[in-house]
Amino acid sequence: MPGNMSRKKFFWPVRVYYEDTDAGGVVFYANYLKFFERARTEMLRAMGYEQDQLIAKEGIIFVVRSVQVDYLNSARFNELIQVSAEVVQAKKASVTFEQFITRGDDVLTKSIIRCACLDAQTMRPKVIPDYLIEHFKNEY
Repeated sequence: MPGNMSRKKFFWPVRVYYEDTDAGGVVFYANYLKFFERARTEMLRAMGYEQDQLIAKEGIIFVVRSVQVDYLNSARFNELIQVSAEVVQAKKASVTFEQFITRGDDVLTKSIIRCACLDAQTMRPKVIPDYLIEHFKNEY
C-alpha cells in the first residue's frame, strides 16, 4: 500500500438500489467499482473540479489503471453505505486512492485504485496540472 500522504478522507453516502443487487438481494461484486468511481468523482467535485471541465479546459481525463479489491462482507438491497476516497499518492501522471465501503463500523470492501491522467485527444499519458497535484496533496 502506498504511504499515506493525504490530509483527510472524503465520504459519499450511497443507498443500495435493487438494480445494484443480484437475485438474492446482495450487491453484485462489480457494482462496488461503480460506488468507488462515484466517490472519486464527487471528491473531485467537492474540490471544485468537474470532469467535463477538466476535459474542456485542460484536455485531460482520468482513467483507472489498476484495481486491487478485497471483498470482506456484503452490502444488501436498501442499505445505506458509506464510500470513502483518500489520495495516498500523487505522481506526475497518476493518482492512487485508498477506498473503503462501510456500513456503520463494518468494512465491507477495501481497495487501492490507481488512476492515470491521459490527454483527452491522444489517450496518451499527460502530466497532471500542478494546481491539481497540490490540491490532492494539501486537501485530500
